[in-house]
Amino acid sequence: MLSVLRNRTYRRLFAAQVVALTGTGLATVALSLLAYDLAGADAGAVLGTALALKMAAYVAVAPLAGALADRVPRRALLVSMDLARATVVLALPFVTRVWQVYLLILLLQAASAAFTPAFQATIPQVLPEEHDYTEALSLSRLAYDLESLVSPLLAAALLTLVPYSWLFTGTTAGFLASALLVRTTALPPPPRPEAAGTGTGRLYARVAFGVRLLLATPRLRALLALDLAVAAAGAVVLVDTVLLVRDTLGRPAGDVPLALGAYGAGSMTVALLLPRVLDRADDRAVMVRAALVLPGALALLALGLTAAPGPWSWPALLAVWLVVGAAGSAVLTPGGRVVRRSAAGGDLPAAFAARFSLSHACWLLAYPLAGGLAAWAGPAVSAAVLAALALLGAVGAARLWPREDPAELEHVHPELPAGHPHLAGTGAHHAHAFHIDALHRRWPAAPGR
Repeated sequence: MLSVLRNRTYRRLFAAQVVALTGTGLATVALSLLAYDLAGADAGAVLGTALALKMAAYVAVAPLAGALADRVPRRALLVSMDLARATVVLALPFVTRVWQVYLLILLLQAASAAFTPAFQATIPQVLPEEHDYTEALSLSRLAYDLESLVSPLLAAALLTLVPYSWLFTGTTAGFLASALLVRTTALPPPPRPEAAGTGTGRLYARVAFGVRLLLATPRLRALLALDLAVAAAGAVVLVDTVLLVRDTLGRPAGDVPLALGAYGAGSMTVALLLPRVLDRADDRAVMVRAALVLPGALALLALGLTAAPGPWSWPALLAVWLVVGAAGSAVLTPGGRVVRRSAAGGDLPAAFAARFSLSHACWLLAYPLAGGLAAWAGPAVSAAVLAALALLGAVGAARLWPREDPAELEHVHPELPAGHPHLAGTGAHHAHAFHIDALHRRWPAAPGR
């Protein structure tokens, strides 16, 4: 898998991702301590609101950022968003009111919502070969998992030496290092947006184009259903773990990170193995089968929670979290391959932005559902309801994603003149990653086309 790091451009972009994620992990710990200082016993509510604002920013800002990505030089966009994030984080230690935390978090996540889809759309251009791109996706999954495992440990070590406010300085340093790495890396120029060439170049049309693409392409609709399944299972892990460990099982606080570590270990293991698996199996088979594991794991959890805790309960919880992490990684990691095969090069920012936005809408639904049900009816009911939601997503994906799904679809462009760049070298028929004619028929271009 590490062979892909021989590509100098990707190696620098991956390093930028790692240092930025490390800084983000430090900020997560520091933010929880800041919330406790400002709100005391209400710190949980403050963090819950901040998390909701994060998801709301992702849902609202990402499509707009995707529309702007082809109008702004890619490197300038990435660097400016890193600098914006560094500036916002540097201001966090100086806040004195909870509303100031909310405002800064909203600005921080808005910048991240602009950065991440543009970054994701750049990697397929840097690594055009599918095998290399698959390895890059697995490395990216590993980077996210390592952030969730290593950053808290690093934060704990730093807190023995410095006050928690200094962790925000570490986060700022991570974003600045990311900006420097991107700034000194030569990025390929983004291709001309296909949507612009077909009359959807206006900003408001570009904002909607990525969402329309997801809704018009069967495998991308299936991808959204898969995101719902992962969000349902992941929300139970991330929201209910502390309740399960501390209250249901009566274990010490130190076992909470161990449980979350089992979830991360499962995800990392699959991310390491997945490139070889995808060389032999198609994306649909791997992703749909993995998604069907998620409701099964949650159903077992709900069933286990109906029994009195015993010596078996703790290892059983670790095993379920390991399985959920592994299955979630098997669904999420190949997602970039599916998006890349479903959009032209110039439309990748809009496609990735729409997927980023809508997938986080799934988390925005799942987070409060898991937390509210656990508080109102208990973790067993929470696990059962989220298992049903995960099953809905997995079965929906299996039905939406055709078993015979060619990577490229034939279509024609009678509205384009002869010699148009989109038709160059192709004749009347042009093999393309998505059936753009379907978009034209369903959503006519804006007036003035």
